[in-house]
Formats: sequence, structure tokens, C-alpha cells
Amino acid sequence: MRPEKTIETRRLTLRPFRVSDAADALAAYMQDPEVFRFLLSSPHHSIAETRRLLLGVEKAWRDMKRFNWAMRTHAGELVGSIGVTPEGCRAEIGYVLARKYWNRGYGTEVVRKLAKWSLGQPGIYRVWATCDPAHHASRRVLEKAGFRKEGVLRKWIIRPQLGAAPRDAVCYSMVKEHGRPTNASM
Repeated sequence: MRPEKTIETRRLTLRPFRVSDAADALAAYMQDPEVFRFLLSSPHHSIAETRRLLLGVEKAWRDMKRFNWAMRTHAGELVGSIGVTPEGCRAEIGYVLARKYWNRGYGTEVVRKLAKWSLGQPGIYRVWATCDPAHHASRRVLEKAGFRKEGVLRKWIIRPQLGAAPRDAVCYSMVKEHGRPTNASM
């Protein structure tokens, strides 16, 4: 994969997440327990914690292992983050939105754009994502973005805010056949 430094959607500008975004990220969503409810980590309690995370994000980009973009409105407000992790012929998408931007279509807009971009990369034939079965908003984002539900991965992942036991995950995907994504709505 060759990541784009800047990606535009109708309402958003995506650019690589940087350590200098730490204060904005902490204020927007990184300390919000409701945002972290279905995530794989816990809310942050300090700017130092967010900076450490973003140092890792920058390193992963340089190492070409994961690409995380800060999602900002065209006016510059931080909406959230979206990441793509390539692995062989597939890429996994993950995203998070500040609560202020929930239920406004931003998730669908950006997931659709990044899925299309990912499937346009040479050698990528599958884009996939998982979410908790109880996370109805995230499931809806993936469905509206054109992903198809494949099934449930039983006892797949631990979500710390929901307990110590592994939880199921719903798996969604979009694939490319004959050189084009299978979803005509893209």
C-alpha cells in the first residue's frame, strides 16, 4: 500500500495523525468513556498518554504497518481517527469518532472513502472490519458504507470497558473481483 498523505471527502480532510494532535485528540474524544465503550483500550487520563499513543501511530506509518489519519472538518475541527492496516492481500479498517459527531453520517462518509481507496491499491482484494454485536451504530456505519456481514467471530476479542472475558465480534467485508469493488454503490 502507498498511503495518501491527504484524502478529501465531501465534509472532511484526512491527514496523518501526528503527536502535535495530542491536545486536540484528548479534548475531543480520548478521555470520553462513552467513546471507548466498544474500543480495545481504555480512555486516556493525561496528555502524556495520548502523546505516547500518537508516537506509536507515527512510527507505524513510517514502518508502513498501519496508516492512521486524523479526520477533520474542512473548518479544522477534529472529528476522529480512521486507520487502515494492510496484511497481504487484505486491509483492516478501524475508526473512532468524537461523540459530538455521532449520528451525522461522518463515519459512513469516511469508511466508504477509505474502503474504496484501499481496494484501489494494487494487491488489495479484501477490506474488512469487526465490531461488537451490541455496537449498533458501528454496524450501521459499515452496512451503509457497503460492507457485507460475513458472520460472527465467537469469543474473538476483549473489550476492557465491557469486562475481562472475550466477546464476540461481527465481521464485515468488501471485496474486489475482476479488478473492481463488488459494491456498485461505491
